[in-house]
Amino acid sequence: MILLPDWVRESRWVRIALQAAAALAVVALVVAGAWAWYRSQESRGLAALADATALVQRAQGPDATAQTRESAIKALEAVMADHPRLSAIPQVAYQLGNLKYGAGQYPAARGAYELALAKGASGSVRTLAGMGIGYTWEAEKNYANAAQAYGAVVKGLGRRDFLYEEALMAEARAQDLAGKPAVALEIYQRLLREVPDSRHAEDLRNRVAGLRGRTVQ
Repeated sequence: MILLPDWVRESRWVRIALQAAAALAVVALVVAGAWAWYRSQESRGLAALADATALVQRAQGPDATAQTRESAIKALEAVMADHPRLSAIPQVAYQLGNLKYGAGQYPAARGAYELALAKGASGSVRTLAGMGIGYTWEAEKNYANAAQAYGAVVKGLGRRDFLYEEALMAEARAQDLAGKPAVALEIYQRLLREVPDSRHAEDLRNRVAGLRGRTVQ
């Protein structure tokens, strides 16, 4: 076994330490550069979104024309195409779905709502996008799919959550329209049990009474 002098061993460890430090410095530079690039891209995307949002607000106004809505749709689509990594993409997709729904483009609206979910929409945007999917199916009179979409929203909510009552009522309505009044009756009764102080309580009791009459016959 050959023993190296102390100064050789020490210089060797010094070289290794210097190499490791250099590697860490390179990594730090890469991370810093990537973060700067991300911030730059995010800033550009948010600026483009701000311009598009102004068009969206005009398109949702009472005096909006079909041309105004189309301009807003194109602006949102451009934001999504030019800035696919923008953190606000789920919100952009949801707004796009609303505009296309308003234009009667139900399959395209549904695609936008589904994209919002696929891109990680959370909170109220997730709930609203899920409801939007149900609305598009209902507008196309595909009540079975609408009921399924509303049911998916309900599964992700608690009784105190935003739009819980509306989602359950929409699911019951779609089930009734799909020819399943017994299922609709169960859902309305569930809602009355879970939220007895609902602001829709009187309407719910009327619907329950009507459905009972139909299911008994």
